[in-house]
Formats: sequence, structure tokens, C-alpha cells
Amino acid sequence: MSGLESKFRIRLAKEEDVSLIARFNFQLAFETENRELDLETLKKGVFEFFKTPAYGFYLVAEELLSGEPIGCLLITYEWSDWRNGLFFWIQSVYVLPEWRRKGVYRSLYEKVKSLAKERGGVCGYRLYVEKENTRAQKTYESLGMEETCYLMYEGN
Repeated sequence: MSGLESKFRIRLAKEEDVSLIARFNFQLAFETENRELDLETLKKGVFEFFKTPAYGFYLVAEELLSGEPIGCLLITYEWSDWRNGLFFWIQSVYVLPEWRRKGVYRSLYEKVKSLAKERGGVCGYRLYVEKENTRAQKTYESLGMEETCYLMYEGN
């Protein structure tokens, strides 16, 4: 662990973190898409996620000495019949501005990989990122992630 990374720890989120995660997601949407999401809807969505562990899990990064939350991410699962394994989808990544570029996301990602190894049957890690968010893209590339050949489509 480097000197910076020893200043925080990564843990599995708990139901008590619902308001925190909702607040981080609110900030994420505002910063990346200039969208103001409804905080109550966010809280309900995060709470519902905790009620269904089959959906995945959240991780929270905390400042080591104070225990103050400084970031989080969400993992959801996607079964791949082509690979006979699970993909861990990394979503809702948020790190407080004053903690960015200090190894918080790197440690969150390493924890994701460690949990995947413990679980077994995980064939890879995926995420999506805004096309204009080149800073995040460089972070992901620095950790060995590569852009795929897929485009994302959505319907409702």
C-alpha cells in the first residue's frame, strides 16, 4: 500500500449507507450529466437494491482516521453464456472531489477484483463512461481496462 492509499479503507456498504450512497449518486449525475435527480427516488432505489442481494453490492471508501466516507461504487452482475461466467459491472462510481487522483478508485477497483477472486466464476469487469469524460477514461486505462468494440443502446 502506498502512503496515500493507507489513508483510507474499502468496505462493503450496509443499509445504513443508503442516504450517503444516494447523495453520492446525486452528485455524480449532476457533475457528469448536469442532471438533478430526485433524492427521495434515489434513496428508495438504493434501499431496494439492498433488499435484493442477487442484484450485486456497493463498496464504500472511507478516510482511515476519521471514518468519513469519501467514495463508493456499485457492482451489478451480468451472466455471460459465451464465457460461462459472471461479469461484474462497475457503476455509480463517485469519489469526493478533494480525494480524486489519490488512489481511491484504484483501491475500490482492487477490492472489486479481490472479491471476484474470492467468489470465483467472474470472467471480467465492465463499465460504461460518458464519451466526454476523458479523465475517467484515462483512469480506467491506467488500470489495464480497454475500450471494447460495443456501443450501448437503451430503450424503455
